[in-house]
Amino acid sequence: MRRALSFMCAFGMSASLVGAQGVDATPIKIGDAVVSSSLRSRMYSWNWFGDTPNGDYTYSGSLLRFGLAESRQRLDWQVEFAVPALVDMPVSAVMPAPLGQLGLGGSYAAANSGSTNSSSIFLKQGNFRIKNIGGVVGQSFKAGRMEFIDGAEVTPAHSTLASLKRDRIAQRLLANFGFSDVQRSLDGAQYVLSTAKLNVTAVAARPTEGVFQVSGWDELKINVFYGSITGEHGKYAATDWRVFALGYNDYRSGVVKTDNRVAALRNADVSNINIGTYGGHILQIVPTASGPVDLLFWGALQNGSWGTQTQRAGAFAAEAGWQPAVLKTIRPWIRGGYDFGSGDHDAADGTHSTFFQVLPTPRIYARTPFYNMMNTKDAFAELILRPKRVTVRSDIHSLRLADANDLWYTGGGAFQGTTFGYTGRPSNGQSTLGTLYDVSADLTLTTHVGVSGYVGYAAGGLVTQAIYSGGNAVHLSFFELNLKF
Repeated sequence: MRRALSFMCAFGMSASLVGAQGVDATPIKIGDAVVSSSLRSRMYSWNWFGDTPNGDYTYSGSLLRFGLAESRQRLDWQVEFAVPALVDMPVSAVMPAPLGQLGLGGSYAAANSGSTNSSSIFLKQGNFRIKNIGGVVGQSFKAGRMEFIDGAEVTPAHSTLASLKRDRIAQRLLANFGFSDVQRSLDGAQYVLSTAKLNVTAVAARPTEGVFQVSGWDELKINVFYGSITGEHGKYAATDWRVFALGYNDYRSGVVKTDNRVAALRNADVSNINIGTYGGHILQIVPTASGPVDLLFWGALQNGSWGTQTQRAGAFAAEAGWQPAVLKTIRPWIRGGYDFGSGDHDAADGTHSTFFQVLPTPRIYARTPFYNMMNTKDAFAELILRPKRVTVRSDIHSLRLADANDLWYTGGGAFQGTTFGYTGRPSNGQSTLGTLYDVSADLTLTTHVGVSGYVGYAAGGLVTQAIYSGGNAVHLSFFELNLKF
């Protein structure tokens, strides 16, 4: 712990000096290539359900990224390395089923062979992009190792639409797992055709290892294929929309699927996962005399095969918000909605009906990440305050399982060759998962320095009570420092 605090304090001092002295905005170059670097460092505190000693711990995680990039008229290229560092991992926070990993600290410990401290260096991105192919402005081809985030193909000109896409649309199904202290990339190719009215994007790739495992060099035996069409229009009511299709093929051998079948059936199912996900979203901002109102809908359906089972599942999000034309110094924004991911009612009927979230960044939608969109009903309300240079947000989420015959799922997708990527705990016939209350604050000190803080508390429901004895609540808090140069 003392080592982790010393690490944070050292960089905290650097942040103070940068804020006081200022930094030259002129980019550092080697020839025509721009040098970039960033450091994100966090100190975490977890107290898992049951209030057991193994579930009460602190640790630190940091991610240093540095690289070179060059942009020319017809060609861009980029090389970037990542150095994750995990300190004081709670190796005792990994318990036998059904207790499982007691928070993300347990996930990091399990993924790194029970090491207390872990670090590595690997290629995060290395790619080139050919622009204006065939003389067509806006047409490009990119290949190599890259990051890709579904729903973020186009950034709307309208600031509210841009915020909604970033925070409530993007990363639901395919992303870099940006919250983790290692993250993931994709090895493959991306085609883009962007016009004044439409954007067409296509991606074919394989995800890398990483996320919780500090080494991110290797690819996984998983193929992903993604295509989308995105548009933006409207003078009175600004509107952003997208339709997409996502193919997922997991052909890793020896990896047992996480679902609600008995262990003997799951262990015997060595067939691949081949799932198609089809959906879209629409966002709209409607100006009113009392302040703008925003409307959001996102939905997806799935088919294909889940090993020997047929895949039939779906999910949706319906949300609305209002920015009242009062208190303009803090710019309040009130939002609420309902998110749903289907569950499986009958483990023996040959159909897998649990919505599969593929390769997302789940923490964006589950800020204390003890759940995700799989077999979940999430009714929420939130308040956002935005005074100068600060964003304060507070949420309340009422969480239930979509089907009491299915599992309580956690995780964010495959990240190791032998680990499925999602875990499931028994519901014991219950559906009430809990109520989450949280608050966060993000402060921009300079263009190069930012700090954040988060506190979340979830009162457990009947699902968690059936598994964990003692105090039936989970707590997560962290402090984050961001440096960018």
